[in-house]
Amino acid sequence: MKDKFNLTKEENIFLAKRNIVDSIWKSANIEGILVTFSETQQLYDGANISHLRVDEIITINNLKHAWQFIFSTIDSDVSFNYISSINALVGNSIIDSPGKLRVYEVKIGGTNWIPKIPSYEDYEKIIEDLKTIPNETKKILTFMCKLMKLQLFNDGNKRTSMLIANHELIKLGRGVLAVDVEDKVEFGKRIIDYYENEEKLQDLISFLYDKCLYGIEKK
Repeated sequence: MKDKFNLTKEENIFLAKRNIVDSIWKSANIEGILVTFSETQQLYDGANISHLRVDEIITINNLKHAWQFIFSTIDSDVSFNYISSINALVGNSIIDSPGKLRVYEVKIGGTNWIPKIPSYEDYEKIIEDLKTIPNETKKILTFMCKLMKLQLFNDGNKRTSMLIANHELIKLGRGVLAVDVEDKVEFGKRIIDYYENEEKLQDLISFLYDKCLYGIEKK
């Protein structure tokens, strides 16, 4: 796998900021929130949408705040504490103990697979394994998938992992990651396949690379 995009950090930030509402809209739809792009724009601008539940509005606003945090800390290293800070923003007011390492069992919708209770050592093992991947884009996508499967936090793990992936992609000029609404069913299926079978990791990475990674084509 080669890098799909090679942008300057400034170009990548411009691209991500220009499409921030689109990214939030797509993330909300992955979470099952039935909101249109236009409604997401209204929420982003501070309006209210009457048909949405309070927790759904909070979820979308939390994504806005997490994205703003990413832009303001784009040069930061992605440490365990940084990832925890993103989850704290994602889960503010809607998740039990946001930003805190999960200490009880959780179930994943659509599968009988149950993630084990995570530890900091599990996280360190992922970081160590990433050192063997020379390509930056593949390394970031692998990191995202591994974080999702580890289920470090009580909830919001997909949102947190995708935001972390975008932080690294943007910082290195490798594009922006977002799952199109029409691809969310396939995305969900590929995640479940990977959760249940580690050998399906490459299939998920290929899907993300081919269908979910966009940038600026340079001639």
